[in-house]
Amino acid sequence: MHDLKKIKSEFLAKLKGKVNLSEINQIKSNLFGKNGLISSQFKKIGSIEVSRRKKFASDLNFIKDELQGLINLKLKELENVEINEKLEKEKIDITLPERPFVRGRIHPVSQTIDEISSIFSEIGFSVEEGPDVENEYNNFTALNTPDNHPARDMHDTFYLDEKKQKLLRTHTSPVQIRTMLKDKPPFKIIAPGRTYRSDSDQTHSPMFHQVEGLHIDTNINMGHLKGCLSYFIKEFFEVKKIKMRFRPSHFPFTEPSAEVDIGYEIKDGKIIIGEGDKWLEILGCGMVHPNVLRNVKVDPAKYQGYAFGIGIDRLAMLKYGINDLRAFFDCDYRWLNHFGFDPLDVPSNYRGLSR
Repeated sequence: MHDLKKIKSEFLAKLKGKVNLSEINQIKSNLFGKNGLISSQFKKIGSIEVSRRKKFASDLNFIKDELQGLINLKLKELENVEINEKLEKEKIDITLPERPFVRGRIHPVSQTIDEISSIFSEIGFSVEEGPDVENEYNNFTALNTPDNHPARDMHDTFYLDEKKQKLLRTHTSPVQIRTMLKDKPPFKIIAPGRTYRSDSDQTHSPMFHQVEGLHIDTNINMGHLKGCLSYFIKEFFEVKKIKMRFRPSHFPFTEPSAEVDIGYEIKDGKIIIGEGDKWLEILGCGMVHPNVLRNVKVDPAKYQGYAFGIGIDRLAMLKYGINDLRAFFDCDYRWLNHFGFDPLDVPSNYRGLSR
């Protein structure tokens, strides 16, 4: 609570003083940006004792609303002053062509990664990262992938040496291996990042983005996995109800394994996620195979857990109505200007993901 009072008093004093537009935007970024003081406080809610959590969240929301209200008021005042000064001092020739105003936009993939990170941080997941160039052990062997598995073939994997020891990672699952090798359980992480496979068409790209999820602890079961994914899907697509089914599947690193489908319907030519008579596959998941735990020196008799992998690009396409994956990487500013996001509107659960 001391930190909240300090933040409030410091920034109220700044905002009640004389500030210009640049200073207002800097204050807004310091408070509500990706690593802003208020945004960081919201990320701490999940780690606070249950008895203190409700009061902390209430106080934090009150301070957030008060600071946002004052910022908006100051911006309105500055806007009025600027308009009045222009009207008094400038003579505008309305026959002149308009001057182009260029403002950067956040790419939908970056926006989606931030949305995913925000959702999972609310339920105690931390974000881990790993290198794009991996070794064969972390990418395949440690994940219980047999030597004769098709995923190891040259037509699927970009190998960087003749001995096939170095490669561009084919999924973000090696990050879970690196995390478990360097720490001790329990683990509760997500690992978003680039992945690479030799594939290219309207819905596939040689480089794409994936997020890996991993939760290892005692007494973890498929019920925990279903609850986690149900929460994520509802929060991400911003719907109150979701129809979801698990289909049996096979992955070397999970047992049992499943593909997850969600219900949808077509309305006015658009995909409406939530409920409907159609099914859409969105991710693969399962309980972590005991061999994977043994490979990272974790006792499978004591610990177990679940893992899941989600295609970030596909989630962005579904949510924002993008019908061609290749457009993500065309570097077309017109496309980015249409589908991009305001840099200061950082997604968070408490004020909306995609507004």
